[in-house]
Amino acid sequence: MQSPSLRTALLALGILAAAGIAAAAPRPEVLASGLENPWGVAFLPGGRFLVTEKAGRMRVVGADGKLGAPLTGVPPVAAGGQGGLLDVLADSDFERNRTFYFCFSEPEAGGSANGTALARAQLSPDGSRLDNLRVIFSQRPKVASRHHFGCRIVEARDGTLFLTLGDRFSRKEDAQKLDNHVGKLVRVAKDGTAPADNPFVGRPGVLPEIWSYGHRNGQGATLAPDGKLWMHEHGPQGGDEINIPEPGRNYGWPVITYGENYGGGKIGDGLTRQEGMEQPLHYWVPSIAPSGMAFLTSDRYGAAWKGNLFVGSLKFGYLDRIELRDRKVVAEHRLLEDGRARIRDVKQGPDGLLYLLTDQSDGKLIRLLPD
Repeated sequence: MQSPSLRTALLALGILAAAGIAAAAPRPEVLASGLENPWGVAFLPGGRFLVTEKAGRMRVVGADGKLGAPLTGVPPVAAGGQGGLLDVLADSDFERNRTFYFCFSEPEAGGSANGTALARAQLSPDGSRLDNLRVIFSQRPKVASRHHFGCRIVEARDGTLFLTLGDRFSRKEDAQKLDNHVGKLVRVAKDGTAPADNPFVGRPGVLPEIWSYGHRNGQGATLAPDGKLWMHEHGPQGGDEINIPEPGRNYGWPVITYGENYGGGKIGDGLTRQEGMEQPLHYWVPSIAPSGMAFLTSDRYGAAWKGNLFVGSLKFGYLDRIELRDRKVVAEHRLLEDGRARIRDVKQGPDGLLYLLTDQSDGKLIRLLPD
């Protein structure tokens, strides 16, 4: 039987239906609350979590759900609009090196511009501060904007890091140019240098960190079971996309899109296809405002869910369970739809269970328990 406190928390979220949850649905368990607009979660040894809050705080959350004090040593962030302290990722060798990575909207020194930056640091042995902080990558150019920072981090199997970068809204045309980081997916080594096998290394006038381009605002990225990177990105009004970004490829924004301008009207020439530009694996019309992304590789929820892709919806407040066959979407299932809570992050934990963050002033860290 659920404890009164847990039942109260679930009711407050609105995700415990009055008539009960269908047999096939997981049971949401609130592990922690009182997080202010949490954005990213990473898994630490001992069942603990490292969680970012957009306003510029980072906390360790205990296995018992207790919130630690904000860590000291976090750099200044340009918090406002869509900017702030965003994704976080523990290094694959965290138990040995205590290293983690995080991305944030980095303010320009003495100016009003900002851009997405990627930093590495070590968590102090007592879990109270960031040690040996170093910004290893900064988006160029910085732009005076409060929008479209992207900012999801994925460690590839070869140890390199992928980082999604938004088009900053006002600079969407730059997503088609290779002399800047706007509207790009970049790949860097753990020291921030461009790997020698990146697709544009050595090409004059092209930034070597670029992996793929023509992206709008990617807020979800994950490795598939085969090790390939998948990502999704926000469209404008309609046209949210799932892509499997290949090196050197152009994903079309803003030349091609299945969306339209806010309030209506075509973007550019209103094209959805053009030679030399990649089609999305899947797109949503209307937009669901996707955020967070994870493949389920465990069998904790039964065989039918293993291999499914999970994406959070900010706009509609549900978790999208996506069935795939041969890299094609064959079915979508809306989970936790009664909650109407903005789902910001979706991750599979070391225990094979799914974990969610809700983007609210009283944000929650939620674990989905098998029925």
